[in-house]
Amino acid sequence: MLVSLSGRFAATLASVMLLAGCASVPPEDDPVARAAYEEANDPLEPLNRGIFTFNQGVDTMFIRPAAEAYRGLTPRFARDRVNDALDNLGAPLDAGNNLLQGDFRNAGVMVLRLLVNTTFGVFGIMDVATPMGLVAKKEDFGQTLAVWGIGEGPYLVLPLLGPSNPRDAVGFAVDSFLDPVDRIAVNNDAEGFTIARTGVRVIAAREEMLDVLDDIERTSLDYYSAIRSLYRQRRDAEIRNGAVPGPASSPGHFDWEQEMEQGADAADKAR
Repeated sequence: MLVSLSGRFAATLASVMLLAGCASVPPEDDPVARAAYEEANDPLEPLNRGIFTFNQGVDTMFIRPAAEAYRGLTPRFARDRVNDALDNLGAPLDAGNNLLQGDFRNAGVMVLRLLVNTTFGVFGIMDVATPMGLVAKKEDFGQTLAVWGIGEGPYLVLPLLGPSNPRDAVGFAVDSFLDPVDRIAVNNDAEGFTIARTGVRVIAAREEMLDVLDDIERTSLDYYSAIRSLYRQRRDAEIRNGAVPGPASSPGHFDWEQEMEQGADAADKAR
């Protein structure tokens, strides 16, 4: 099943690249427009906007209502346990990517987290490793490729998957195919587990972003451009392990984790 999913993803990405309509490049005698075009790094903008609109429709009809129901029916404590369990299932992949990046210390930390949380944390539903000083360092293969010196390429919006770029799209496909937990499940004829895990991961992630995305959409003049900018900023911070160039208070900086925590706390107080 994972092979099939990766194949369909690769085919989708190839179709995006082949069918893309490119945004017109501003003339060189307009340096301001040219600089803005290069900064956006979005030569496929017409197609990307179309896919963005499609994704918004899917989100409005299906994903957001499910996330709202999940928040409304599930206490914060239970949602935290779901997130801890998902993080624990992702620990082997995190460890592998840390190892591929040459970060042996954090690869070891992720292995220890997996062992500690799986045993003392009741199969990972409680994060007991962090209070012990074993702090998670989540890594994906897109970040690994960046550490290896692979450039991001042009900005892409992928059907259903959302903001990306060629490097991160390849990274997603590799992670999906090589995820040890999913491989074990598939090899034991438990494909239903991988489907359920993906579904829960999508809904849990969307629930965390409910208030953040609402705030961005409400305050931005162009929601598409705002998401593009913030996605690229966030990925850059992840690759740099949080060391964002310039002070945190500089214009354009957006602290996703702080915003999500504040949004979740406000939502829980309102209930």
